[in-house]
Amino acid sequence: MANNSTFEDALLRLKSLTDLTDINPEVIEALLHPKEIMSVSLPVRMDNGSKQYFTGYRCRYNNILGPTKGGIRFHPQVNQDEVKALALWMTIKCAVAELPFGGGKGGVTVSPKDLSPMELERLSRAYVRSLADFIGPHRDIPAPDVYTNSRIMGWMMDEYESVKREHSPDVITGKPIELGGSVGRDDATGRGAYLCALELIKKMEWQATEITVAVQGFGNGGYHVARLLQQAGCKIIAISDSLGGIYSEQGFDIESLWQEKQQSRKIRGVYCDGSICEMIEHTTISNEQLLTLDVDILIPAALEGVITRHNADAIQAKAIIEIANGPILYEADKIIHEKGIRVVPDVLANAGGVSVSYFEWVQNRSGQIWLIDEVHQKLKDKMTDAFLNVWQIAEDEKLSLREAAYVKALRRINSAISAHGTKEYFAKQ
Repeated sequence: MANNSTFEDALLRLKSLTDLTDINPEVIEALLHPKEIMSVSLPVRMDNGSKQYFTGYRCRYNNILGPTKGGIRFHPQVNQDEVKALALWMTIKCAVAELPFGGGKGGVTVSPKDLSPMELERLSRAYVRSLADFIGPHRDIPAPDVYTNSRIMGWMMDEYESVKREHSPDVITGKPIELGGSVGRDDATGRGAYLCALELIKKMEWQATEITVAVQGFGNGGYHVARLLQQAGCKIIAISDSLGGIYSEQGFDIESLWQEKQQSRKIRGVYCDGSICEMIEHTTISNEQLLTLDVDILIPAALEGVITRHNADAIQAKAIIEIANGPILYEADKIIHEKGIRVVPDVLANAGGVSVSYFEWVQNRSGQIWLIDEVHQKLKDKMTDAFLNVWQIAEDEKLSLREAAYVKALRRINSAISAHGTKEYFAKQ
């Protein structure tokens, strides 16, 4: 990316829509400015007795549609700029999925793999203690993100309840089921992307059994979308993680790869029958090589900014489904679009996670417990409706799917802002 920061890149994409839509300029202007952001220093007593300080952030970007909602990531590259961009995308995402939430996001600049389990717990609790008045069930509801999980969410909920001296399961989503979490949350992001992929395959009039797929990123989202697409008949021919990837024209058994990664922490071409795993022929590739493979569907499921103007011309996939947030930079969008590549944007494709987080929040607030089939059906309805609505806008108004998703979101936000009154209303008075 030239000299643009992640947040500036996100704003460029937003500003580019001004002339494409009937959105009131006040709405675009409102979304250029985050509502509030907090930066905190987190002192943590380490196992060796020393004290270290970590920087944490939380951004409540826009709450016109409801309390803000968004994950917390623990990553060495977390910074305020990134958190603002992610919170803006969450604002758009919640509006696309028609959830009663605004957008928020948080994170801590830390390499969690360098911490012991007890140090990780102390850091998680310190984060919530510092932000206990910034978050809340009616104000801002965190969830897991990169390098955070249900256990960490459980620690955070427990700390919030200790500070507030009240039972508040609805303050955090993505918790362990035993602590008020929802079934179906573990694979929700990947399942949501999978449901979008199924609808795309129908619209493109493809046959699932003839589809080849490459997935960059083999964390929770990448694993589950690959697993579900393989079950639907697609051939997953390439998988990668932060250390690199593997490729086989014959495809991989995703469950075997996942089992091997849990044991060895490496992605290796194997086929497992029970506890017996055998190596299968495969080629080692880089993450950059995976992005340029000749496949039907490319799924970036790692971090933002992996497709730029420098490598966009080399992309050969017929379609891209974004599970990562912002994997295609604004400057690369035009190149990808001109190549005729269909992109199911992140604000639609990865909305499964926040949708099931919403289901969890509803269950916590109502005292209900939904069964897995009910959660899966509600998610299918939510994602299918969102995809078809975005597709129809794109077809009717000759827009890309990304532009159509933003238009859908902005119109919903526009209606809410207009209900308070805009310049046109007050000028008439």
